[in-house]
This record gives sequence, C-alpha cells and structure tokens, in this order.
Amino acid sequence: MTAISRSQPLGRHPATDRLLHPGAWWLWAGGLAAAAMRTTNPFLLGLIIAVVAYVVAARRTAAPWSRSFASFARLAAFVVAFRLVIQILFGVRVPGTTLFTVPSVGLPSWMAGVTLGGPVTAEALVGAFNQGLRLATVLICFGAVNTLCSPYRLLRALPASLYEAGVAVTVALAFAPQAVIQAGRIREARRLRGRPVRGVAAIRGMALPVLEGALDRSVALAASMDTRGYGRRAPTSARVQRLTGLATGLGFLAVSVGVYGVLDAGAPSGLGLPVLGAGCVALAAGLFMGGTRAVRTRYRPDPWRGPEWLVSASGLAALAGTIVAARLVGGADALNPSLSPLGWPTLPWAAVAGVALALAPAVAAPVPPGLAAAPTNRAADRPGERLGEDLGEASGDDLDETGHPRTPASVDDDARVPGVGAA
Repeated sequence: MTAISRSQPLGRHPATDRLLHPGAWWLWAGGLAAAAMRTTNPFLLGLIIAVVAYVVAARRTAAPWSRSFASFARLAAFVVAFRLVIQILFGVRVPGTTLFTVPSVGLPSWMAGVTLGGPVTAEALVGAFNQGLRLATVLICFGAVNTLCSPYRLLRALPASLYEAGVAVTVALAFAPQAVIQAGRIREARRLRGRPVRGVAAIRGMALPVLEGALDRSVALAASMDTRGYGRRAPTSARVQRLTGLATGLGFLAVSVGVYGVLDAGAPSGLGLPVLGAGCVALAAGLFMGGTRAVRTRYRPDPWRGPEWLVSASGLAALAGTIVAARLVGGADALNPSLSPLGWPTLPWAAVAGVALALAPAVAAPVPPGLAAAPTNRAADRPGERLGEDLGEASGDDLDETGHPRTPASVDDDARVPGVGAA
C-alpha cells in the first residue's frame, strides 16, 4: 500500500497549487490604477483601496517581497499628507470657507501664480486631499502587484522580442521588493547591535545601506541573466528585423496615445479605444515576429488558463465601469465632484459595479502553494500552523517565489538550450 505523504494535503490535487500568471496580476492592477486616474471621488478611491487590500490579504504568499504592501501603504499615506502640506504652504488660494490663515510672504511679479502662505479654505484642502488620494491609490495598486507576484517570474514571462528591455524593466521592478528585504535585514542587524531601529536616527543610518543593497541585488539579477545567455536570438534577415522593430515601435506609440485617450475624460472619443485597439494589434504582430527568433526553451512555463482570464477581466472591468459612468447623465460630475459648493459626493453605480468585480481574484485566483500547504513535520506539534507562517521570517535567499525553501528546481526553472543557456 502506498504511503500518504504528510506534505500533501488530503483532497487537494497538486495541479491546483500554483501561482497565477504575473501578466494577469499586472492587468488587474493596471485596470484598477487606470480607473483611479479617471476619478477624484474619495468614496470611489477608498473602495478601490479596500478591494486591493482584500485581494492582497487573500492571495499574498509567504515570500519575502510579499511584505512590501505595507511599505507602499505608508508611502501612499505620506503622499496624501505631503499634498496637503504643499496646498497649505504654496497652493492656489481657492475662495470659500476660510479655516485658518498662514502668514504670507510677498513674491516678485515674475512668480505670478505662486503663493507662499495666505488663507486656507476648506474647498482647497478637500481638493488637495482628493488629488493626493488619487495618486496614493495608484501607488497602492502597483504595491499590490509587487506583493502578489515575483519580478523574476515577470521577467521569464516577457515575449522573446522584449528580452533586452525586459532586463532593464525587471531591475526597476525588483528594486522595491529588494529594498523591503534589505531593510528587514539591516533592521535586524541594528537591533542585535543595540542601535535604534525607529525614528530619525534609524532612518539616517539605514537609508544608504538599504538603497545600495537593493540596487546591487537588482543589478546582480541583470548580470545573471546576461551570463546565462538571456535574450540570445537566432539569426534573421535585416528586412525582418526592420519590420519587427517598426511594428513594435508603432504599436507602443499607438498604445501610449490610446491609453492617454482612455484615461483623459476630456480627450476626443476617437483618440481612445480605436487607437488603443490598433496599437495592440500592431504590437502583437511585432512581438509575434520577434518571438520567432527565440532559441530558448522553458522547462516549467507559467500557464495562462481560466483563472488568468477572469483576473485580467475583473481588473479591466473596473476601468470599463468608470468609462461607462462618465458617459451617463451626471456620471462625470460624480466621478469628479465639484468643490464649489462643498457637498457629499455621490457614487456612480456603473463605476461601483466595475470596482466590485475586481474582487474576483480573491476567489478565482489559485491559492498560492505557501498558503495551501499542510503543516510540516517540524510544526506537527502545532496544529493549524501553515508552512508559510513557519517560513515567514526566513531569509529571501532561502525562499523561492512561492515562499518554500529554495531547491535546485526553483533556482534554475528553465531548461537550457545547448550552447545558449536560459534564465
């Protein structure tokens, strides 16, 4: 009789324990961030933040970079507070209900439009808070995607024609998670040495080592990719290379213009979705032609299945909801409420429904293996404790993207092509 392994939970097939494709998480977060860019309604922005926080809590793994969401949340709170301070000191003096007056300083005529001090009205503070909250919501959305998926898996999922650019982008995306990991290590080292870990003195002593360590680890990632022959391509004719570069460049340009048309509610209707669709077609053609030059194989590729489609569609549904709301009667005023006179903003039902659909990943996304694993033998005497909790304090060098101990299979996940090598 075959023995049942304790490491595999009963009633659960191993294929269900997988990580969602990183592209699906980025589409989901990008849709929510784009929806936040189209509104200054504080209630709707707060709803987006609540949805993002709930999904992160439901699908966060035990990997070290999954702790970066709290750092992004603190950064978002700082952005809101900083925007209020800027409005109080240097903002445009909006007429309305004066709350208090800041001592003002006269400025020369060539600085017209800039003020230093003066009366601060409730309308000005509410407007500054709404604008700061919008930027904070965007930061939280991208903080969520850095928490939910590994930047290394994103690098592996990039098309073959974007390998060179992918290395540079991954170095940038890996900087924030690596900074969080490095900050934890330096904080622990300072605590063991009896040095302060909170306050201004701690920040002054930790800032430079954290930035230096995070940058070094990100650059080391790019160097390892280059050493393995990452991005090597088969030889092709100059004509095919020119066509590929032209299609990819025009596609990126059209996508950029189309995204601007979609995000800007005042842009012409023909500048948004039509240009975006044409750009996506041209970009897909360029990436497909570039992908035919790839010479590497992949041992364990990230699949794109039903959960990926549902997660991507739920994020884009939030953007679609704000677009539909702007076209309805009174929807534009609800998305960007007027500050004169002040009043309670109304919630556009179309935008609320779209943001509510963005909760789908909390159910549709596969449960990460680090959360679904049964207790190990080491923790058998503590029923109910999960493997991810046991490894929560482990070093980032000892864990893979799922939060499990790093193994040879997780270190080198792709099969190498003879004579080329793969990341």
